[in-house]
Amino acid sequence: MRVAKDVLRKIQRIEIYTKRLLKGTLIGDSRSALKGTGFEFDQIREYQVGDDVRSIDWNASARMNSLLMKQYIEERSRTVFLVIDVSKSSIFGSTTSGKRDIIAQVASVLALVSDFGKDAVGLLLFSDVVEEYIPPGRGSFHVRKIMELLFSFQSNKVKTQISAAFAHLLQLKKKDAIVFVVSDFIDSQLAVYLPQMAIAYDLIAIRCLDDREKQLPSIGFIVAQDIETGQIVTLDMRKAATSHPSFFLKDRLAKQNKLFKKYGVDVLQISQQHDFVGDIIRFFRKRMQY
Repeated sequence: MRVAKDVLRKIQRIEIYTKRLLKGTLIGDSRSALKGTGFEFDQIREYQVGDDVRSIDWNASARMNSLLMKQYIEERSRTVFLVIDVSKSSIFGSTTSGKRDIIAQVASVLALVSDFGKDAVGLLLFSDVVEEYIPPGRGSFHVRKIMELLFSFQSNKVKTQISAAFAHLLQLKKKDAIVFVVSDFIDSQLAVYLPQMAIAYDLIAIRCLDDREKQLPSIGFIVAQDIETGQIVTLDMRKAATSHPSFFLKDRLAKQNKLFKKYGVDVLQISQQHDFVGDIIRFFRKRMQY
């Protein structure tokens, strides 16, 4: 796949900035000290009740006249799925950076941070169907492939149907995986498969909304068209109007939050006007215990 130069420059900027921030945190220590066998020898220590006797260093114990254990360092084996919304609603934007570009940046940072922590990363792009799927893998080449697809992919589909992505993941039956869904979550069928996903996976919602999708100005009457359905409507944008779209937008967010809370799904809100890279890294430190 030939990648445009502007996409490559954007990817390089994200890589440099993200890795610079990562080096200033505790993220990346993907190793944990465990009793018993592992991948890499760490140290000799005294025997403790409950230790695996197979890890006793008998030679060292004989020399020191005390039971001593070999302790090893074992790497975590964790899988992260990035489930990314590429439907038509993702092209909306009231700033120079459209929502789709922000979503791609967010997903790229997630991929970089996961790889920095030695996690396997997979990618699933969806609209009302699964558009593309890259199985989990590790390494800089794999992450670069994911980032290039994120910034270059163009969907011909229109609608959002998160259940299509959920159905695909439920079929994979990947144990102990973490799923980040990056979307605006403008989907009336969001609850479909959500209970099953919350049980099968460690599910995290990253909501990317333009500021105009949370609060609209009061400017009188306007004619608007729904990007996904093509429906044209006249909106009463007067400040005193009880049908002002802002009421609907706030209600939708409240219902989403209630639904996520019901099924124990953590939500990270991303704003185009703030440094979301730092927010994501801090979230990883707190939520994923790096």
